[in-house]
Amino acid sequence: MRRVSVFGSTGSIGVNTLDLLERQGGAGAFQVVALTGGRNVDLLASQARALRADIAVTAYEECLPALRAALHGSEIEAAAGPAALIEAAERPADWIMSAIVGAAALAPGYAALRHGTTLALANKESMVAAGPLFLEAARRHGARLLPVDSEHSAVFQALHGEDMASVERVIITASGGAFRDWPMERIARATVAEASTHPNWAMGQRITIDSASMFNKGMELIEAKELFGLRPDQIEAVIHPESVIHALVGFRDGALMAHMGVPDMRHAIGYALNWPERAELPVKRLDLAALGSLSFRPADPVRYPALRLAREVMATGGLAGAVYNAAKEVALDGFIAGAIGFLDMAAVVEQVLSDMSPRQGLGNPATTLDEVPATDAEARALGRARIAGRHGAGRHGASGDTPRGRI
Repeated sequence: MRRVSVFGSTGSIGVNTLDLLERQGGAGAFQVVALTGGRNVDLLASQARALRADIAVTAYEECLPALRAALHGSEIEAAAGPAALIEAAERPADWIMSAIVGAAALAPGYAALRHGTTLALANKESMVAAGPLFLEAARRHGARLLPVDSEHSAVFQALHGEDMASVERVIITASGGAFRDWPMERIARATVAEASTHPNWAMGQRITIDSASMFNKGMELIEAKELFGLRPDQIEAVIHPESVIHALVGFRDGALMAHMGVPDMRHAIGYALNWPERAELPVKRLDLAALGSLSFRPADPVRYPALRLAREVMATGGLAGAVYNAAKEVALDGFIAGAIGFLDMAAVVEQVLSDMSPRQGLGNPATTLDEVPATDAEARALGRARIAGRHGAGRHGASGDTPRGRI
């Protein structure tokens, strides 16, 4: 019986992962070691009961009494806080889903790799902020990283059996998000509600807004560089409104291998869960005749400054990815809170990257995981200061009134 854990089980990726676990036999086919979530302790407890988990962990210590109450009468252990997440990750498991949102996933994911598990990685921040550390931990401890982002799973599948030396380019597709057809002047006035509606995917609020700003795609470009050992000039982004082709790999003979499928995260989750086999999945089959046609357009770096900034981060390397991610998260907080406008998010990130560019060693890889939270904290503090300054001066509609920073 396979031992599995799901970190971030109450989010969209986690819920879909548990759906597949239950469809493939649930507690009768898997020993569920740990489930972790946030403040939705009722859902977390319900999941833990249904799959008879050994332990359920909430990331928030103040939620522990409610979790214990929800699990009362069961034999399921309850725990809370960052240390409990790491302890849960260190429990023996054959397969762990890392679906915690944000930098909070770094420590438990790293702990899991150091115990030689297979880590299904749905958390972009792990590769963006600490990619070399994660890859080295996997190599040293005999662990395996399986990508779960739909784009990176697509690349991983297209590369199966191929020689990386023959790879010429990797093309990551993007839906373009909620504002892909909006004029720039209207985007400047976009509301949080408008940015929280995705045309193709059903996702959480934060990642949906990241899709509209293309910060999620910037993160994915950086993640692809780290996961597959690519040069920045080998990685491209293209707008593909139908979201049917998730990624393409181009080879030196001119061939392009595309991974296609309906927009459903259970494709990538199921592939990682059953790898190296393919299992039957409850996803809609693609009807090419009904689809009719596919369309593509350039990913304009002027319209999407997050992509330009991501390329600068890739060129710099090292801890620049941690700065990009931290500043992006703080800027997103500011937008959701109404402190800055939609286009101000990129301006804040650019300013933080510029502020930290003189820092000695920013381009050097972290040697320990402790360096990443320190850099993260510094970038967040600078980001909050920049947001406070912009909020005090009045919200701006675009980033063009700010100095163009360089890392």
